[in-house]
Amino acid sequence: MASSDGFSDFSYAAPDGLKLHARIYGEANSDGWPVVCLPGLTRNARDFHELALRLSGNAERPRKVVAFDYRGRGQSDYDPDIGHYNVGVEAGDVLAGLSALGIEEATFIGTSRGGLIIHVLGALQPAALRAIVLNDIGPVIEAQGLALIRSYLDRSPKPKTFAEAVDAQRRVHGASFPALFDADWARMVAAIYRDTDAGLVPDFDPALVDTLADADFTKPLPDLWPQFDALTAVPMLAVRGGNSKLLSAATVEEMKERHPGMETITVDGQGHAPFLETGDLPEEIADFLDRAEQARQK
Repeated sequence: MASSDGFSDFSYAAPDGLKLHARIYGEANSDGWPVVCLPGLTRNARDFHELALRLSGNAERPRKVVAFDYRGRGQSDYDPDIGHYNVGVEAGDVLAGLSALGIEEATFIGTSRGGLIIHVLGALQPAALRAIVLNDIGPVIEAQGLALIRSYLDRSPKPKTFAEAVDAQRRVHGASFPALFDADWARMVAAIYRDTDAGLVPDFDPALVDTLADADFTKPLPDLWPQFDALTAVPMLAVRGGNSKLLSAATVEEMKERHPGMETITVDGQGHAPFLETGDLPEEIADFLDRAEQARQK
């Protein structure tokens, strides 16, 4: 049963037995394809709260929305083996969650790490993918952008209060996100921190930072063009932050050449990764999903 916040909590077992968590919005909705939301590297299901409320409460086509916490994030258990914090294992966890929910096909929205997992899902279970939204991620990750993420995580602020956390996030990311308002920064902080007896702490396993420790960002990172090419029959929308340093405009152009039907949105005044609940993005995403589903039914 949904809480007063508009969602219900769902727990399930990963293939290796770890207890994992997801949020379900619009649990009884069955009018359209369900939507599966996959967050970034250290992020969690709360990132999608506002968008999920909009999609599940859409008057014309309310959809069931499932937002996952990967292992080591949010309300999912931490993994004692940090080697399991990789996109292959996490893709398997998502498939286990979909199986537990009885979802055989869905539309997928992936932010950053979530988009990489979608590429893997395309290889593991392509029939599950009915439409795809990639939020500031593609087959080529700019090393500069990932190096910035590692640098931030290595020196992440340690605020004692919510207000301090908002100020810290604005100081670190404000130059890349001049379009955001006070309410946007507050939602960001509410999504990435949890309150403990010791104060606010980032809501992820600190060992996740160690998974980036040995990466050499002076060299180009491996690309996923073969995996992307396998998705070119799937309706796709690519969202890019106008100030993104992780997904280049050149990569988006090549994605369009390889996937001629791909739609694109550039979000001015935002970097990596755009807040999908801001501006017209919820309506544009809902319209894209409707068009993809209607085209499939013809």
